[in-house]
Amino acid sequence: MASSTAITKIDLGADGFKKIASGKVREIFEIDSQTLLFVATDRISAYDVILDNEQFGGFLEVANPQNGDHQGIPQKGALLTQLSAHWFKRIASWLPDLRTHFLSTTLPPDLPTSLPFQQLQNRSMLVDRLRILPLESIVRGYITGSAWAEYIKSGTVHGIPMPKGLRESERLEKPIWTPSTKAEVGGKDENISPDAARELIGEAVARRVEEASLAIYEKAHAYAAERGIIIADTKFEFGGDVETGEVVLVDEVLTPDSSRFWPADQYEVGRSQVSYDKQYLRDWLTSSGLKGKEGVNMPEEVVAETGKKYREAYEKLTDSKWSNTA
Repeated sequence: MASSTAITKIDLGADGFKKIASGKVREIFEIDSQTLLFVATDRISAYDVILDNEQFGGFLEVANPQNGDHQGIPQKGALLTQLSAHWFKRIASWLPDLRTHFLSTTLPPDLPTSLPFQQLQNRSMLVDRLRILPLESIVRGYITGSAWAEYIKSGTVHGIPMPKGLRESERLEKPIWTPSTKAEVGGKDENISPDAARELIGEAVARRVEEASLAIYEKAHAYAAERGIIIADTKFEFGGDVETGEVVLVDEVLTPDSSRFWPADQYEVGRSQVSYDKQYLRDWLTSSGLKGKEGVNMPEEVVAETGKKYREAYEKLTDSKWSNTA
């Protein structure tokens, strides 16, 4: 499959796989009672809307912009998967007491031979099956995005009083935990205060989630800084082991979809920043009057530039050249 195509929908039903969920980017299938298969498509969302979100049939639906299909960002799903796998391995070495759901990017050998393994292997992860906490665990090390908008209006971030006189994109004295609700696909996440998060998932669980999120961010921020990238903020998700009550890191981690990555050599306090993430897409949507609107088609140059930024982030953070055959 040519690298210039985008895979926008994946359906394994014909091969006997039960679909558990379909997210903005990932399709989730059951392997067995304890294991799930995450497969990342090339779809992209911004402001909680999937760009040009059409539904397709078939196993691997390849978008054709000339036919008006949803373009996606070619290779994005494979890139996100491989970058997440990189981080999961790093986090395991940094914080050995923190369990993650990541098992492998190697598919089981007993899967049906009808499946195109090469494409799935690049964009798939086997993970533990867990109960997911209804919370987005956001850590902010710099004041930007919705946090900056709230600060200008009220002097707070997620209801937390902040020092006076902060400037846009300024580094905070220390990172802060600023959770949000976790909306269903098509819904909107809502920023909430840490106190509201504690009411939502319980004091003890919230404390473990906050501590783990801040610890990961601190380690990842230092790691990325050595490679010329500032992680301004990032979003984590956690699950719970029903039997043990253990909090487990799940979903994707520290990717351009879930984080703001700024080139350190272009960082300047007092303005919005150039970024390696989908902020470029958000800015295009806002300037075009398309923020939050459904059915938006991305121009070819927006697709190309967004993909370029994702690849640059991957290469800097992994110290390796991006190579993908999907």
